Amino acid sequence: MQSLEALTREAASLATGASRVIPILGEQEAEVGRQMQICNACRYCEGFCAVFPAMTRRLEFGPADIHYLANLCHNCGACLHACQYAPPHEFAVNVPRAMAQVRAQTYADYAWPPAWGRLYRRNGLTLSLALAAGLALFLMLAVAFNGSLWGGQLQGNFYRLFPHNLLVSLFAPVFLFVVFALGMGVSRFWRELKPVTGAAPLHAAATAEAADAVLRLKYLDGGHGKGCHDEDDAYTLRRRRFHHLTFYGFMLCFAATCVATLYHYVLGWHAPYELPSLPKLLGVAGGVSLMVGTAGLWHLNRRRHPLQGDAAQKPMDLGFIALLFLTSASGLALWLGRGSPALALLLCLHLGAVMALFATLPYGKFAHGIFRTAALLRHAVEKRLPNPVGLGAD
Repeated sequence: MQSLEALTREAASLATGASRVIPILGEQEAEVGRQMQICNACRYCEGFCAVFPAMTRRLEFGPADIHYLANLCHNCGACLHACQYAPPHEFAVNVPRAMAQVRAQTYADYAWPPAWGRLYRRNGLTLSLALAAGLALFLMLAVAFNGSLWGGQLQGNFYRLFPHNLLVSLFAPVFLFVVFALGMGVSRFWRELKPVTGAAPLHAAATAEAADAVLRLKYLDGGHGKGCHDEDDAYTLRRRRFHHLTFYGFMLCFAATCVATLYHYVLGWHAPYELPSLPKLLGVAGGVSLMVGTAGLWHLNRRRHPLQGDAAQKPMDLGFIALLFLTSASGLALWLGRGSPALALLLCLHLGAVMALFATLPYGKFAHGIFRTAALLRHAVEKRLPNPVGLGAD
């Protein structure tokens, strides 16, 4: 009877295409396919997250399968720490890194317009901060030209400086483009996933399960409820909690904007709003949550072990985190300084950060939440289907 290591060697050889024909894969996709063949022979990590049950439903891994699995991965690191074939073993199995590399490639491959996919490679920390600073400086110069950058007769109302309709005309087209570009990209991704995940339509039970996994960040618990691995190999729930603070902080800020829009156009209640109005309550709570969450994620990202993920993506990750932090911090500073002579200066800083964030949303780390949600929806559908012929129960 063959040993487990012999079986995994055989599986690894199959992944190279020596005894079967597989679709043409890129280098990073081929590496994920090789590792998944080894993992399919071992299956020690089968209960860790959504990736491994989905893996066991496959004997071959084409591009669509690999893109699907890569976006199911939450990079918690549990499989890397549990793996007997992880580096320095000759098999060099590092699922989090391999998945992260393919995941970033999917964002670029499915970007809309397609020619703009290369922006993912350039959307780093330096570019994000430079864009925010450049936009803020442009606004400062425009305001200074009118002699009102410091002081002025604003009386706590920044709409005296930038009228409401002007801000709407600036941000609404960009927001609509972001929604359209991300929608086009994820719709292509969805169409590719359907044939390899059973092609069954969504239904209520699958949608509810996927929504629960997204809203609770279920798969950031390491598969055992103890959390991700820290840089010292200890379990921690900090990454999950900081992600929650960031996600729900962002959603609260978005809700504040939506409520303020309703107030302005439907009820005729014009800004500025003060506590305890609903837009201000949502905005302050969201701003504080977002600022704390992003500060925590920055700290963890900088300290994480280099084997846990793709180091080449750190600039993109940190750029997105930095813009979220600057947006929330400058927004809170603008509210706290609304009665000071610095109101115009703070407004320019905040608008610069918001504009930079909006401009980079379709071509930065924000996309990972959209693509991962689509993958989780397909997983919730697929797991309810009968196993493929020749495969046992999950």
